[in-house]
Amino acid sequence: MKKKDNNVCSGLKVIPLGGLEQIGLNITAFEYEDSIIVVDCGLSFPADDMLGIDLVIPDVTYLKDNIDRVKGFVITHGHEDHIGALPYVLREINVPLYATRLTMGIIENKLREHNLMKGTKRKVVKFGQSINMGQFRVEFIRTNHSIVDAAALAIYSPAGVVVHTGDFKVDYTPVFGDAIDLQRFAEIGKKGVLALMCDSTNAERPGFTPSEKTVGKIFDNLFEEHKNTRIFVATFASNVDRVQQIINTAYKFGRKVCVEGRSMVSVIETARNLGCISIPDNTLIEIEQMKNYPDEQQVIITTGSQGESMAALSRMAGGMHRKITIGAGDTVIFSSNPIPGNEKSVTKVINELLRKGADVIFQDAHVSGHACQEEIKLIYTLIRPKYAIPVHGEFKHLKAQAKIAQSLGIDKENIFILSSGDVLELRAENAKVTGKVPVGAILVDGLGVGDVGNVVLRDRQHLAEDGIMVVVMSLDRGSGQLVAGPDIVSRGFVYVKESDELIDEARHIVDEAIQKCLDRGVTDWGKLKNTTKDTLSDYVWKKTKRRPMILPIIMEVD
Repeated sequence: MKKKDNNVCSGLKVIPLGGLEQIGLNITAFEYEDSIIVVDCGLSFPADDMLGIDLVIPDVTYLKDNIDRVKGFVITHGHEDHIGALPYVLREINVPLYATRLTMGIIENKLREHNLMKGTKRKVVKFGQSINMGQFRVEFIRTNHSIVDAAALAIYSPAGVVVHTGDFKVDYTPVFGDAIDLQRFAEIGKKGVLALMCDSTNAERPGFTPSEKTVGKIFDNLFEEHKNTRIFVATFASNVDRVQQIINTAYKFGRKVCVEGRSMVSVIETARNLGCISIPDNTLIEIEQMKNYPDEQQVIITTGSQGESMAALSRMAGGMHRKITIGAGDTVIFSSNPIPGNEKSVTKVINELLRKGADVIFQDAHVSGHACQEEIKLIYTLIRPKYAIPVHGEFKHLKAQAKIAQSLGIDKENIFILSSGDVLELRAENAKVTGKVPVGAILVDGLGVGDVGNVVLRDRQHLAEDGIMVVVMSLDRGSGQLVAGPDIVSRGFVYVKESDELIDEARHIVDEAIQKCLDRGVTDWGKLKNTTKDTLSDYVWKKTKRRPMILPIIMEVD
């Protein structure tokens, strides 16, 4: 790590490029003089009004503009909201990746899918190990979360140390691996920490988050109560510890386990290869082998706990799954809480399952992977930062953590609730927001990245709400006179067979307006199209109080 020779120390810039104001899209740049490192690179899922959009990834224009200074991506853990955008971003910012073994294993699955393995430098980091990256040194510290191998980061720079917790909870009895390394947090805290960036997801919840192991006992009880039924358990694809506990309970009760859902199969295979999950011999079976066992000896672990329309459970609930049908005599356990915004989708799937006669259990079979208030207080007390920068959450979560920091004696002016794009400059003597960088959401639609913007979304919204009317007419090239049309075709506006009168009158009104223009010698297509739009729009609004999209098409004939 280079030292500056004179006494004037540059500021350390903390630049969140996403992940504030929402859950998801986590990505933060740290900049000191000629070096930039990036922590995480996540995606978020589309909001209801983003019609046809598959994924949302962060705008990394700032990194592209400063590509010479970007030293690498440091990843805290393997959840989609922290790694999902990497295959898209690495195409433009090809720098090394640093992550723990399961995190890297999951990232490599994505890189293979996108043919990026050969061109991407990767380094697997162990807990306690440090990586030198330009002016920075980054140390990986063991934490607990709802996925194995989650890490907090101590980011050392000439301006001071920043601790980034990543997503974490304090679990003294984790299902796999060791408990959070509180001792290391305390050691770093004693030496002096400039700023703490702490997970805010559960900052509104008092108390402690229960250990992941408590879910194992709940599964034991549920399996005991439903001995004579086939059991389905829906959970997050990446929650390896949860899958481990379901398998443990299934083995106790002499059941075979089938895993359904492409993303879950992929994560479990990676975890198994790395020794992060232990599956007893002859417990796991393929979907085709299920017919060889009675229902009471089967457990199906599946994706779709968030009501995602294409996930395995949703397809089973809708009767669209090719190999599994759910009905009376089946028990479905939802082992997750709905992410804010997904409540409707989850309720829809639950209702469909209940209609099919299944017994649905959607309470008490889940614990959070995020720290509640007492654990957040513990980390603050060990780290003792000068500045507090709440991260990971909506504004209300960040605000709740700011209150906790204040209650622990951190000055109000030393607590920074940032917005994505803010440039926070940290020095030992002061800290302030000194500027803004471009940020935003890039929309992924199929294979198109960024080719759908706000204008296209607005058009899709318009089409979804009011439909479209297409007006087709032909003009004679020589005389400029109307020789055919105007004909009107509508989609998503009114059912034409029952609205003949409306369409005929609309055609007549457009015809009159066009003839008037042509009689005045107006032959400019732009003006004719605008006249068509204005005339038809006014008429349709008066008659129906709707504003469909109007698309005039003019053709020239000889």
